[in-house]
Amino acid sequence: MIGRIPITDIQPVVDCGQWPAKSVAGETFDISATVFREGHDAVAAGVVLTSPDGTRSRLKPMREQGQGTDRWSVPISLADEGDWQFRVEAWSDPIATWLHDAGIKIPRGLDADLMCEEGARLFERAARAVRQADCPAPSSEKPGRKTGQKAGQKTEQKTGQQAEQNSERPDGDGACGHRAALLGIAATLRDEDLDPRARLSIAQLPETASLLAAHPLRDLVTRSRTHQLRVDRRRALYGSWYEFFPRSEGAVVDATGISKSGNFQTAAKRLPAIARMGFDVVYLPPVHPIGTTFRKGRNNTLTPEPDDPGSPWAIGSEDGGHDAIHPDLGTIDDFDEFVARARELGIEIALDFALQCSPDHPWVKEHPEWFTIRADGSIAYAENPPKKYQDIYPVNFDKDPEGVYAEVRRVLLHWMEHGVRIFRVDNPHTKPVAFWERLLADIRTTDPDVIFLAEAFTRPPMLHTLAKVGYHQSYTYYTWKNSKQDVEAYLSELARDSSHFLRPNLFVNTPDILHEYLQQGGVPAFRIRAILAALTSPTWGVYSGYELGENVPVRPGSEEYLDSEKFQYRPREWAAAEREGRSLAPFITHLNLFRRAHPALQELRNLAFHRVDHPDLVCFSKRLPGAYDPATRRHGLGDVVLAVVNLDPHHTHEATVDLDLPALGLDWNAEFVVDDELSGESYRWRQSNYVRLDPHKHPAHIFTVRAAHR
Repeated sequence: MIGRIPITDIQPVVDCGQWPAKSVAGETFDISATVFREGHDAVAAGVVLTSPDGTRSRLKPMREQGQGTDRWSVPISLADEGDWQFRVEAWSDPIATWLHDAGIKIPRGLDADLMCEEGARLFERAARAVRQADCPAPSSEKPGRKTGQKAGQKTEQKTGQQAEQNSERPDGDGACGHRAALLGIAATLRDEDLDPRARLSIAQLPETASLLAAHPLRDLVTRSRTHQLRVDRRRALYGSWYEFFPRSEGAVVDATGISKSGNFQTAAKRLPAIARMGFDVVYLPPVHPIGTTFRKGRNNTLTPEPDDPGSPWAIGSEDGGHDAIHPDLGTIDDFDEFVARARELGIEIALDFALQCSPDHPWVKEHPEWFTIRADGSIAYAENPPKKYQDIYPVNFDKDPEGVYAEVRRVLLHWMEHGVRIFRVDNPHTKPVAFWERLLADIRTTDPDVIFLAEAFTRPPMLHTLAKVGYHQSYTYYTWKNSKQDVEAYLSELARDSSHFLRPNLFVNTPDILHEYLQQGGVPAFRIRAILAALTSPTWGVYSGYELGENVPVRPGSEEYLDSEKFQYRPREWAAAEREGRSLAPFITHLNLFRRAHPALQELRNLAFHRVDHPDLVCFSKRLPGAYDPATRRHGLGDVVLAVVNLDPHHTHEATVDLDLPALGLDWNAEFVVDDELSGESYRWRQSNYVRLDPHKHPAHIFTVRAAHR
C-alpha cells in the first residue's frame, strides 16, 4: 500500500530494483523522488544510506527541484566501494507549513499572537526532538515544563508515535547549542515586548533554516522500500584508453614481403609515448596463439601468404589456447614484464576476452560438445551475413554449460593472476546474458576491482541489459552519431536516461570501424570527433593510427581499413610523423591533460547542451559545483567547462550561442570570462554570444568559465 506521505518514482532504480544502480567512488549523482500529500501542508524528504559494512548514515535532506514540482533530490557522493543501500523518507513539515501561513497572516495582523504561540510550540517540539543522548536535558528542566513557558499554560506531551517518528535524524556537532537555539527562537516568539513581525523575522532567518535542516521536525514519517547502489572503483567511470597491437610495434616488413612480428619487449618501448599522451589504459587485442586452418590473409582474403600472421581473434593452435601467449610475442614472463612496465608509467592493461576459437584450438579436440555441429558433421563457423568468419568457431553454451563456465572462469582467473584487472569482452551479445550475469557476479565476489567492458554494437535492449547485469562499461553507437541532431540526442541519452546503469566508453575508431566521416573529413574530422568523445564522456578511447589520421577504407562504402591491422603487421613511423608535424599526438595530449585538470570532465551525468542557431554547431557544458552555502542556498561556481564545436570539417561557420546560464551556475544577467584552451584567447561573455569557427584552424572553442571582476 502507498505510504501516508506518497513517495513515487524513486531514482536511480534499475528495472524496479531487479539490479543495482551504479556509481563509482567519488562520483556525484542525484537521488530523487516525487513526494507530496493531500491538502496544502508542507512536506519534506531525505535519504538514509547504508554502507557496505552496514553503517547507517544520518538523514541527508533533499531539496525540491522547483517550487510546486513535488520532485525532491539530493546530490550524493560515496567514498567507499561496495554494495550500498538507500531509502527515501518523507514527512509532513509542520514548521514549514507554519512559516508559510505566518508569513501571510502576521504582516496583516491576522491572529498574530496566536500564530506566534503556535510557532513557539513547534520550535519547542523541534528542540525536544534533539537526541537526549547527544544533548541531555538540564536537571533543572522538569518534564512537562517548556523553557520560556508561562505558569499555567498547558503542556504538550510527545506521544510514543511522535518519538518514533523523530528517532532517526541528523545530529551535527554542537547538538546542545542547536537545542538551546531552537528553544531561544520559541522564547522570542513568545516575547510580547516585541512586535509580532519582529518575532517572526527570527524564525525566517537563513540561520534558522540551517538549524531546521539539521534537526527537522517530522510528522507522519513515511519510508520507501530499500534500493540497491553498487559503487565501483574510479576507473570504471573515468579513463583514457589506447588500443594497439603489440605484434606491430617492432615488426619488420621488407620490400620482398617478408614479415617479422614485434613482441612484448619491442611493444614496451611504445608505452612511454602512450603515457605522455595522457592515456591511462592500454587495451591489447588477443595475445594468444593463432590458428592456421582457414587463416585469413591481408585485407581479409581467404588466400594467406606464408608470412601472414592471421587474425588475433582466431584464437588457438597447437601452441595453446586462451591461457597461452603467442610464441612470436614472447613468454608469459615477457607479458608480466610488459604489465609491470605499464604499471610503472601509470597505465593499466586491458586484455581482450573473446570466447571463440580457431579450428585448431585445443578445445575443439578436447570438447567438441562445446560447438555447434551442422547436418554434414562439420563445426559451424561464425557468420554475420553477409560477413563470414571461416577462421572462427563460436562456442555453444547450451550443451555443457557448467563445463564451459568452469573453463571460462579458470581462464579469467589465470590472466587476473598475471596483473590484468580490465577485460574488453568481444561480442558479448552473442553469448547468453545469464552466463554473463553469473560470471561477473562470481568475479566480483572475490575481485571487485576487476572491470569488464562490453563490446556490444547491437540492439539497444541487449546493450542495456548487458550493462544492467554487471558490465562496468559499454561501447556505444557514438561512432555513427555525427549530425547535430544525433550528437545532442544520443549524448544526452547517455548522460541522463541510461547513466544509472550504463557507462559509455566512446571509442573514436576501432580496428573494425572507420566511419565515412573520418574517411572524408581529413584532419579536422579527427580533431572534432576526439573533442566530442573526450569532453562529453568520462571515458574515451582511440585505436592506434588515429593520431596519424589513417582514413583509407578497403573499398568505397566500407568501414574496414585498407591493409587492416587485423590481418597484417602495421609498423608505424611515430617519431617521423611528430617531427614533420603530421601527428595529432600533441593535440590528443592536450585533450587528455585538460581532462585530468578538470574534474567536471570526469563525470558523466552533468552534461548539458545549449542552443546554437546553426545546424552544424553544437554547444555543451559540464559543471562540478562548488560548496553549498546554506545562507544563499546556492553552490559556488566550481569547475565549469564550456565547448562550442563545428561539426562540419570542411567549412567555417558563424552562429549565435544562447546559454542556459543557471546550468553553468550563473544568474541570467551575469557577465563572465571564458578562457579558450585551444587558442589561448579570453572573452567576456553574457547569455547570448557570437562565435566563428574555422575547422582548419580551431574546430572548437574549449572554454573554462570564471567570474568576471569589474
